[in-house]
Amino acid sequence: MDRSLAVAIQMDPIESINIDADSTFVLGLEAQARGHRLWHYLPRHLSLSAGRVVARARPLALRREPGNHFTLGAWEELDLATMDVVLMRQDPPFDMAYITATHILEHIHPRTLVVNDPAAVRNAPEKLYVTHFPDLMPPTLITADPAQIAAFRREHGDIILKPLFGNGGAGVFHIRPDDRNLNALLELFTERSREPLVVQRYVPEVRSGDKRIILVDGEPLGAINRVPAEGEARSNLHVGGRAEPTTLSDREREICQRLGPALRERGLIFVGIDVIGGYLTEINVTSPTGLQEVARFDGRHLEADIWDAIEARLERA
Repeated sequence: MDRSLAVAIQMDPIESINIDADSTFVLGLEAQARGHRLWHYLPRHLSLSAGRVVARARPLALRREPGNHFTLGAWEELDLATMDVVLMRQDPPFDMAYITATHILEHIHPRTLVVNDPAAVRNAPEKLYVTHFPDLMPPTLITADPAQIAAFRREHGDIILKPLFGNGGAGVFHIRPDDRNLNALLELFTERSREPLVVQRYVPEVRSGDKRIILVDGEPLGAINRVPAEGEARSNLHVGGRAEPTTLSDREREICQRLGPALRERGLIFVGIDVIGGYLTEINVTSPTGLQEVARFDGRHLEADIWDAIEARLERA
């Protein structure tokens, strides 16, 4: 693109990110390298007033220097309708605050390109959107009914129990056939939330890894395999999972081909899907990760592909 873009990044505090793992950090670095101007704001600094979407934001400069990775300028009220791009990159939980942010950002999209499309993000929670592709998934139940969960367990024996709107592996339990803790866990979940739970048949191939595949504008461009630590059911990297290089199987390419057109149509430019043993388990659209791990293994910087896709959309607009 032959002009500098104005880019606002809606994310968590820049001070606390891990610059060797954070995907938003390298998205910002790539934008900066292309001459685009950056601003940073927190979701709580987003406002809607008289039809205007504004954010209390600060100009942002990034650099890959541990302990000195950012500079923030003076506070200003940023009219997001004057931005070219808003990157919606705050981490879940996908709660009412998150949903409200998507409603507010809808007022400026697509005149200002919000990545990912806020309405599509709201309508595609990780563990719900995937249910539109039931033939690609392991047997799955979404319910708050203990009787339904008990019946599912009787049928499948070995199950995974997890919160519907959780993230990062939090609250994920592997319930083996001889485990007597299911009822106590259901009581605990019920006390903490009225939301349904996700119950899935356990896929034992997870011991060999949970594959994160990055799709950019519907095309699979990179992947890593995340292997759970010994004695751990979860493969998430921040709970001890180990990342390793990988390639895509024919089945995984088939899954991507099925998903690609739907992702493009919904304006979901940057998506990370999770595949275990040939089964699709999640479609991550809120704040996908994995860019730096792919770059370490494959040498491909997918943040460049993401910005190519963003710029192409702006040029077509």
